[in-house]
Order: sequence, then C-alpha cells, then structure tokens
Amino acid sequence: MPAVDERPRVIERTLLDSPWVTVVWNDPVNLMSYVSYVFRSYFGFTRQEAERLMLQVHNEGKAVVASGTREEMERHVEAMHDFGLWASLTKSDA
Repeated sequence: MPAVDERPRVIERTLLDSPWVTVVWNDPVNLMSYVSYVFRSYFGFTRQEAERLMLQVHNEGKAVVASGTREEMERHVEAMHDFGLWASLTKSDA
C-alpha cells in the first residue's frame, strides 16, 4: 500500500490590486490650450491625444489621463496640482 501524504495542502493565490487612475477635472480657470500643453509636456502625449483628452475634460467634466500604482498616481496628481489643474486619484473601475 503506498504511503499517504497527510500534510495539508497550501494553495497560494496572488490577487492583483486593481489599478489606480489619475483624473483631471474641468475648471473655470485654465485655458483649453494650456490643459493640452500640460498633457503633452508632462505625460508626453501626442498633440492629437492631448487634444482628445482636453476636449473630454472640457465636454464631460473629467478625463482619466493615467493608470497604474497608487504611488504613481499620487505623483501625477501632485504634478497636475503644481501645473494648476484640478486632479484626483481613484481606484479604476476595470
């Protein structure tokens, strides 16, 4: 009769933390051209992508401009504040 392994089995699971996002909000202060400039200069977006996101901020009131770890998004939010933009971070819906 073969020996029976009576050790408890350990099942390991890695739960991936859902990503965080940086949201830029519409404000009554900054020009649309400035918002587009910030997106190009800070995030390195192409002119077309920066314009698309700027229009989303303007027309819909907000746009997600980055996603990643909480620490990365905190840095992005702080940078947006340094540029004078309204921004926040939140957990991604995805």
